[in-house]
This record gives sequence, C-alpha cells and structure tokens, in this order.
Amino acid sequence: MNSGLSPVLARVLSARGIKNENELDDGLAKLAPLETLKNCKRAGELLADTIANEENILIVADYDADGATAAAITIIFLRDIGIKAKYFVPNRFEHGYGLTPEIVDIVAREKTNLIITVDNGIASIAGVARAKELGIKVLITDHHLPGSELPQAECIVNPNQPNDAFVSKCIAGVGVMFYVLIALRAELRNRGYFKTSNAEPNLAELLDLVALGTIADVVPIDQNNRILVAQGLRRIRSGKMNPGIEALLRIAKKKPSAARSTDFGFAVGPRLNAAGRLTDMKLGIECLISEDIVKASNLAKELDRLNVERRQIEGEMKDQALKYLENIETNLESGITLFDPQWHSGIVGILASRVKEKFNRPTIAFAPEKNKFLKGSGRSIQGIHLRDVLDILTKMDPTVIDKFGGHAMAAGLTIHATNLAKFTDLFNKIVTAEFKKNTIDNAIYVDGSLGEEESLPALAHEIRTRVWGQGFPEPVFRDELHVRSHRIIAETHTKLRVSFSPNGEAIDAIRFNFNHAVPDVINTVYRLDINDFYDHKPAQLIIETW
Repeated sequence: MNSGLSPVLARVLSARGIKNENELDDGLAKLAPLETLKNCKRAGELLADTIANEENILIVADYDADGATAAAITIIFLRDIGIKAKYFVPNRFEHGYGLTPEIVDIVAREKTNLIITVDNGIASIAGVARAKELGIKVLITDHHLPGSELPQAECIVNPNQPNDAFVSKCIAGVGVMFYVLIALRAELRNRGYFKTSNAEPNLAELLDLVALGTIADVVPIDQNNRILVAQGLRRIRSGKMNPGIEALLRIAKKKPSAARSTDFGFAVGPRLNAAGRLTDMKLGIECLISEDIVKASNLAKELDRLNVERRQIEGEMKDQALKYLENIETNLESGITLFDPQWHSGIVGILASRVKEKFNRPTIAFAPEKNKFLKGSGRSIQGIHLRDVLDILTKMDPTVIDKFGGHAMAAGLTIHATNLAKFTDLFNKIVTAEFKKNTIDNAIYVDGSLGEEESLPALAHEIRTRVWGQGFPEPVFRDELHVRSHRIIAETHTKLRVSFSPNGEAIDAIRFNFNHAVPDVINTVYRLDINDFYDHKPAQLIIETW
C-alpha cells in the first residue's frame, strides 16, 4: 500500500481488506450516493409534503443508542427548520419492540398525521395496518433484515429490503435516517423553503450523533460507516459537538479532544443504553437533544447512575449464569441457552454477550415477560448468522417462536415459557449443523509482533486516530515481554513496567480485572495505546491476555 502510513499500520489495514489509499479517504464526498438508497428521495418528498401541509409528525424510536441517536438527529433537524416534532419511545417492559397496533393507538391521541419509525418498523406489519385504519401515514426507516412480507407503509427506507442497490447494507438505523434528512433538505431546497423560512441547516453538525449510534449499535465498519464515524469524531475533537455527547464524555472521564470510536462503544454508548435497559430511553433522547450543557450534564449524571446500577445487575446475572454452566457439559459445537425467573429483561442482551465472549458460542439469554412469555436476547460469533438460525428454527417448527428479529451477530425474540425446552433443543441442533458447515475456532488472531523497531508513541497516536469497530477491529499484537515491575491498583487491576528484551527500554502496561501472580516473562497479546495521564502522552500496552 503506497501511502504515508507506518509499515505496521499499512500491514494492519491490508489484513483488514484495505487494498489502496483511496479506501482510506474519509471525506463526505466519498459517501455512497443517496440516489442508490431505495425510496430515500421519495421519503424526502413525503416529509416535505407533510411540512408544507402543516401536518403533525411523530417519531417512534427503538429504545437503544441507535434508536435514540436516530430520533435525536430527526428532532434537531426539524427543530432547526422551525418544525416541532413529537416522539415516542416504546418502553421495553410495557410495550415491547417496534411499531405495534397498541403503540399506534397511543400516538394517535396526539393527532398524528405521519409516523416516522427510526431503527425499527420493518417487521411492523400489524402496526402499519392499524395506522392505515386510522388514516395515519407511516414512513419506515430501518436497517434490520426484513421478513418475507413487508409492511404496507407509505414509504420504506431500508438498504436490506428487496431490490435495493445501496452498497452499505450494514449501515446503522441512525445512518439511514441521516440519509433521509439529506434527501429532505435537498427537497426543501428545491421547493424554495429556505428562502422564506429558517436558514438551511448544516447536516454535518449531526455527524457526532451519527457516529455515536453507528459504533454503539456494533454494526460492521465498512467504508461508508467509517466515513460517518470519522467525520463525527473529527467534529468532537475540534470542540464542535452536541451538548449531550459532551456531557456523556465528561461524565465518563473522557476528553473530547482525544475522542475515539472505542469511547462510543465502551463509555458513552453503555450510559445511553442504560436508560432503555432499566427505565425509559426518553431520558437518553432528552440528553441528546438538549441545547443547554447544564441540562445535558444533569441528565448525563442520571444516565451514569443508571449505568452503575446496570453493571451491578449484570454482574449478579453473569455469576449465576457461569455457576449454572459449571454444572452442565456444554457441547463444543452447540449453542448456549440460559434462563432464570429472576433475571432482568433489560440486561439479558449484555449477559448473552458476556457468556458468548467467554465460551465463543452463540448464546441466547431469556428473562420473564408478561403473560407467561419469555423475552430472549442473543449474541453470535463469526461464521454463524443468528437471525438466519432463528429463521431456520421457525421454518422447522412455526409454533416455537412468537416473534423475532435482528442481525447476524445479535437478535431478539419472544417465546412462550412452555416452549423453552423445545426451543433449546432445536437451537442447539441448528447451531451444531452450522458448526459442521463452517470452520469456526477459538483462536486469537493477532497483527504480528511490534518488538522495539517501531516508534511506539507515534504508532499509538496513528492507531488512535483511526476508526475501529465491528468487522474492522483495533490492532492486537503479540510479543514476549520481560516484566521489570508490577503492582496491583484499585484492588482489581495489574500495572506493569515491561520491556521487549531483558535490557530494553521499559514501557508501561496494564491488565484490567487481573490481580494474580505475574511471571517474569510473559507471552502477551496486547493493544497499543497512549497514556493520557501524563502531559507527554507516552505509549502504553493494554494487555488482553498472556
């Protein structure tokens, strides 16, 4: 690869499928064309007509970070052009997921003329039908995989619907809505709206929210998503950011000037998601649409408190799950299904993720739902498409799953409590068959050795400024390190001074959640990072395992 990259980073990017320097261009001009996203221009026209007719718009959002950011960019854009749109977020404990007939009845009381779904709706056949009965138009914006039947909405924008030529099939829900807003602005411009009304908004000001939703939803980082995230991070680092994002970064003790994609995935995203998991995502959306940093900071404090509570619940559930798994033999070529009547339905997705990471097996965790149903959330591994597994299961026995949806790596479902044993049996049979069809292993894949030949601080800075995420992982290296000293910090982490050779220059390293004995020489898998604690920003190693 002929570029100004260091040899190590050039090697890393090449291993991730980057073939030439043009693929690293993260300018907005390189975004996939709006015209290729099916129905996107039509959605812009529908929204422009609704605005021209002074009709009421209501947004129905999903209750995760993707849905919250998608709702926020829509509300902010419409607010900037003088339109006040209402929004409704289903409560996962009361309403369930998506645009259901019950939710349509609720929002109809607001004298709604047009419902916009963000990050949901592609499976809402009954909900859209109910809206039609009431004379309410529906614009669906979604990115989840559709079933065999599509809702009869006024307009559907989803790159995964049939006959859609949009290249970024893994764009997040917030990305889809961002494209719709581009189409709306273009249509309003053509109609002369900005000559007689508010100034034309700068859509780039929404890119920090688009970046947050994209990373937090763990969608694969293809070229299009990489551009959206890179542009959003650039704005944050330059100090131009949404007050809610600034507040969430600061409550997580992250410097906006050094923001990176992992901050969205491990600091901001979880705090935002905590609202939807434990109470109501309205709290998260209000934080993101706040124009006042003081108000946003107060809301961020509440989100931080909820995240602490979420971690406590998650830890207890994980301990219970691991104790349960100790007492059974897990077939290495099957899935893992977990249930406890005391589990919290808002946390089962994170629990499934933690168990999946430990055992490298597709995992579905269930919690009680109302009316003797169980709500399940699943996470999968590379090589096994979880939504396809559930689809196969439904074809084998249509009576087992009440409803389901999702992606390759994550899915949600509802089953009747009496079907748990049958579901577990069929799920394991299908997963076992998938294992036999695919080559799946427990190997840790690394990006080679660093040794002492590379300028580690410069390389660490180079890595930090790039966008990493699902399907485009941050580099991981492997080396034999000599331990010069080590100590326990905060009772749970191990801080080390290590070198690449017995007498080489020492460098800081840390292994989180590890407080056991340390050998003199460790064969280590690690990430390269910068220690922001010091003004001179030295490199440090984040040890994954040894």
